[in-house]
Amino acid sequence: MSSDITLFVNPTAGRGRGARAARPAADALREAGHRVRTVLGLDAADALRRAREAVDAGTGALVAVGGDGLVSLALQAVAGTPTPLGVVAVGTGNDFARTLGLPVRAPAAAARLTAALLKGDGPRTVDLGRVTTPTGPRWYGTVLASGFDSRVNDRGNRMRLPAGRFKYDLAILAELAAFKAVPYRLVLDDGRTVETPATLVAVGNGTSYGGGMRICADARPDDGLLDVTVVGDVDRTTLLKVFPRVYRGTHLDHPAVTTHRVRSVTLDAPATTGYADGEPLGPLPLTVECAPGALRVLAPPASPS
Repeated sequence: MSSDITLFVNPTAGRGRGARAARPAADALREAGHRVRTVLGLDAADALRRAREAVDAGTGALVAVGGDGLVSLALQAVAGTPTPLGVVAVGTGNDFARTLGLPVRAPAAAARLTAALLKGDGPRTVDLGRVTTPTGPRWYGTVLASGFDSRVNDRGNRMRLPAGRFKYDLAILAELAAFKAVPYRLVLDDGRTVETPATLVAVGNGTSYGGGMRICADARPDDGLLDVTVVGDVDRTTLLKVFPRVYRGTHLDHPAVTTHRVRSVTLDAPATTGYADGEPLGPLPLTVECAPGALRVLAPPASPS
């Protein structure tokens, strides 16, 4: 494996933490004997082009320094290739790193772990979600969200102020005042069709989104399956009671919540956007399938639990 490492950096991640994290991450990798090259990009499309060029040129690893948005971009470059992905998680949510047991907001420690794995046990193989879109396949590592949570994202993305997580807290309050369940149609891989009004439907390769909200708490990124969480037609009072349980994953026991474990699923609902790893995919319908072993990631071995 090449000792050349490519740092893929989002300088704006976590309100500037990405830029500040790049130096200690690079220093830790150089101390471990690696040659480090940094890729920034003028915008997302240019950054992805440069990342793909590094992968095609045989870089020893692509190490994403940023949040889940940058990890999502990195996945588009490394999925289905032998190039391992490292993650220095310094964003706002960092759910991909949480799922894989990686350090969060500790750039030097994350880079040292990356270097140790490159020298020792090597990368771990995990699954990815693959979404069929009009512009081609999109890969994701954590959760595809639709319904109430995607509408919160839509509203938050339209808001200029305030910055950071507080913006999305305000967006949640605004959506709670207006939101109603929408009719969903789910086509599961065993041929079943589920038609139901739902507040939200999430398809998890990983467990969490939104900075630790364990919406698909039982999902495992290495079992060849996706976990589908359906929150049914609930009123605002019930939603407010259930919502805090998402952080512990205990919402799955609520009678309004149903789950499915599938290899693929098609989601359809009117006027609803899909988001994966926090990034917009476009309007439903969308078809998502599990791609077993599609990613080699520099992360510790999976817990047996």
